[in-house]
Amino acid sequence: MSTQADNKRLMQRFTEEFWNRGNIAFADEIVAENLIHDQLPPDWPQGREGFKRLVQTWRGAFPDLHEHLEFVLAEGDRALGRFRLTGTHSGSFYGIEPTGRSVDIHGVDVARIVDGQIVEYFYHEDTFGLFRQLGRFPANYSDVAGTIQDASVNA
Repeated sequence: MSTQADNKRLMQRFTEEFWNRGNIAFADEIVAENLIHDQLPPDWPQGREGFKRLVQTWRGAFPDLHEHLEFVLAEGDRALGRFRLTGTHSGSFYGIEPTGRSVDIHGVDVARIVDGQIVEYFYHEDTFGLFRQLGRFPANYSDVAGTIQDASVNA
């Protein structure tokens, strides 16, 4: 059984290994194979493999991506990390070719942790602000991970 202190440390490692180092192999250690993550685009793999693709997508577009973890909260089996994300758009990102522009947004990662593994994950970040800073929006905003996937909302 994980303690709240363990869950805070795991969230700190999560931020450092995935977002700051781009170490997707770390997912095999701390992300459950059948991870629940309802924010992935419908044509992406689900579970751990979908999470790996999410990290690859961000790190490929922003190779110097850095998430500064401002604070971590934990209660029960959940941990939340508030972050500030910065980076330079140097690779394709949801169909937007590199702009060379810097981005600076805030967001939160939320994880449910069971026996030292992330079994459920979601996040909220200023996606609109990110694309505004890039000066472009993807052709189909609903294909962007982390945005509303319910087609009825876009109707």
